[in-house]
Amino acid sequence: LPRENATALIFRSWWISFTSVDMFSRHLLLSNSLVSIFCLFSEEAAPPPPSVVYSHYTDDILRGLIKRLRERTEMLREKAIDPYATSPEITPPVKHIKYFNLCGFLSSDRRYVAWLTVVALAYNYNIWFCSARLAFPYHNQAVNPYWIVFDILSDTVNVIDIMVWQPRLQFVKAGDIIVSPNLFWSMTKMHYRKSQRFKTDIFSILPFDLLCLHFEFSSMYRLNRFIRIESFFEFSDRLESILAKAYIWRVARTTGYLLFMLHLNACAFYVASVYQGLATTTWVYDGKGTAYLRCYYFAVRSLINIGGLPEPITTFEITFQMTNFFIGVFVFSSLIGQMRDVIGAATAGETYFRASMDGCVAYMHTYTIPRLVQNRVRTWYNYTWAAQGMLDESELLDKMPLVMRTAIAVDINLATFQKIALFQGCDQQMLVDMLLRLKSIVYLPGDFVVKKVSMFLRVKDTPSFC
Repeated sequence: LPRENATALIFRSWWISFTSVDMFSRHLLLSNSLVSIFCLFSEEAAPPPPSVVYSHYTDDILRGLIKRLRERTEMLREKAIDPYATSPEITPPVKHIKYFNLCGFLSSDRRYVAWLTVVALAYNYNIWFCSARLAFPYHNQAVNPYWIVFDILSDTVNVIDIMVWQPRLQFVKAGDIIVSPNLFWSMTKMHYRKSQRFKTDIFSILPFDLLCLHFEFSSMYRLNRFIRIESFFEFSDRLESILAKAYIWRVARTTGYLLFMLHLNACAFYVASVYQGLATTTWVYDGKGTAYLRCYYFAVRSLINIGGLPEPITTFEITFQMTNFFIGVFVFSSLIGQMRDVIGAATAGETYFRASMDGCVAYMHTYTIPRLVQNRVRTWYNYTWAAQGMLDESELLDKMPLVMRTAIAVDINLATFQKIALFQGCDQQMLVDMLLRLKSIVYLPGDFVVKKVSMFLRVKDTPSFC
């Protein structure tokens, strides 16, 4: 029967069963109507037409993506219900990132620092030897070919640095490290070319030396190499960042500044002697011995104000010597102040340790602490300093971002933490969360680290165990 006729027949059977007097007839009609209802609603609908699949590969990809999205939605729903629960996802393994590649590298890469060492040597060659060659008579037909070879080598280093290394140096923009996979039209190259340093570097390698083909051979045409001083400062900063004891380099750098100032003063004294005439007075250079060594000796005694120098005679000599004294006082006092700051920063940790230990010892003497306790306190101070080099490691980590603190804690303690039987099989994210809450404490032999204590609480005169 059609669905409409079957529905009408069912309602008619119901009405007859309720109006029928015979009980048997009523039950029979009611049973038939129930069977009709069951047959009506259990009738299966016609199956829908099969879906048309144009690409089984695409269909499998989409079905897998929908399945993963549903699973992630369930995980995030559980995370939203309990915000203090750890992440249900498996923590990815630690991957070591290689900072050096064909397209870009970080400035903290040790290979880049090694290359900067070569660049710094080339720069020091220019500022030391070019100034000496400009002041002293070191140019002649015998040694000029050697100077040309060394000049070409230093210029080659600068050209390689400008064309190969600097365009590939990664930079930070809006908190992101920018590096482009395109070697020839990369963002790093465009960033370098738009910077002020690129203009300075280009001007520093202009070949003014070619003027020697038409004029006299002189190092005056290489003075533009001096403006590339930013490469030396970059080398100094990068070297400090990777050295365990950076104060050693700071002391050496400050000493180099002093020696270079003495070098410039020696060159100026020789030029002044030539202007006055060699051996014309007792103050100028007499032309005997090694000119550079004699003039450098004069610069040391003059610039550091040691004294014992010949008295200047002419007005020019007096003016030069007075200027020398003033510059010497200023330069030497500045360098001494820098040296004091460097040494003070290098020993700041040990000074803090000594002051803390002395204060604790004075406190124990004031309150007559027993000698045994005093010896244990001194032993703890000495052992902590020898083992860690500081009293509290958390002072260094408090100023770091959470990501860096997590990385340091994982590298130092995670391997040891995973060896404990209690934490084996735990999720790695839970272990990392626990590591961030740990604090390094040094105990001496015989100290109680964990002590089992039985505590009793009395509630209405009834002891209860906790």
